[in-house]
Amino acid sequence: MDVKGLNYSCSTCHVTKTHKISGRYYSRPAPNKHQFALPADDGERLACESCHGPVPHKKNEILNHHTDKVACQSCHVPRYARGGVFTKVGWDWSSAGKFTADGKAIVKKDKSGNLIYHSKKGDMRWAENVVPEYFWYNGGMSYLREGDKIQSSTRPLELNALKGDYADKDARIFPFKVMRGNQPFDPVELTLLAPYLFGKKGTGAYWVDYDWVKACDIGMREAGLPFSGKVDFIETAMYWPITHMVAPKEKSVKCEECHRRSDGRLENLKGFYLPGRDRWQFLDNLGWVLLGLTILALLLHAGLRFVSSSRREDGGKS
Repeated sequence: MDVKGLNYSCSTCHVTKTHKISGRYYSRPAPNKHQFALPADDGERLACESCHGPVPHKKNEILNHHTDKVACQSCHVPRYARGGVFTKVGWDWSSAGKFTADGKAIVKKDKSGNLIYHSKKGDMRWAENVVPEYFWYNGGMSYLREGDKIQSSTRPLELNALKGDYADKDARIFPFKVMRGNQPFDPVELTLLAPYLFGKKGTGAYWVDYDWVKACDIGMREAGLPFSGKVDFIETAMYWPITHMVAPKEKSVKCEECHRRSDGRLENLKGFYLPGRDRWQFLDNLGWVLLGLTILALLLHAGLRFVSSSRREDGGKS
């Protein structure tokens, strides 16, 4: 990272102990606390505070206060997939299985060479220079695993629901890439399906036989999970925390990008009062009343001064 500058390797932050690399995995989330670890020690160094400390802004105390509720990445990773690279943001499996009139596979790419449709995989969407989406996050996630029943009626289905909200003292506003998909699921068993994809023709593998029912029957049987024989598709969302691609400080997110009435970065993050974005009608009304009283007082003062000045002039002439 930053070959011309600090020239960090991956292991500078992702410290390795007994063949375990510090990072995010199911049983132990990556640290998200305001911890401090000197770069020379053997501690975790995945939090920004590990090297920058709890008060990183030497000349702006207001920004230091932001770190109580705003993750460093929210300001210092203004966009991801920068510099001419693309990231996949959508994948619709339900549109797979289409062919040309003569039975050949359809393969489409966009002008940048990204695969946007394939008969094997369906439609895909790519993006570059993307503004992250923001959510409250305390470092924990609740994962939907194979075989888990789909309990929620919320759509899209969250494959890894984020933990934390405004009232959570450990939660902060964090930037995410959201990978949106349309995946096969069993409408009777209410579980996601694990289709058998790759194999020889005639084995039921989807990428050669293009039969969702056969592919899912084999895949679920191999996984030791029940399958009703019905295949449908469900919208899904998966959240990817954004930590890499830190921009130079001069390109960090500007205050007005969040603190504005409409079309701000935090427009969809509700449940708390954000100055510049939100309105409190009582406070607005009080402000207008005070402004009106101030103008009235100024006019009254100016009027009295005018009357007093006129009387002195009349008195001098007489």
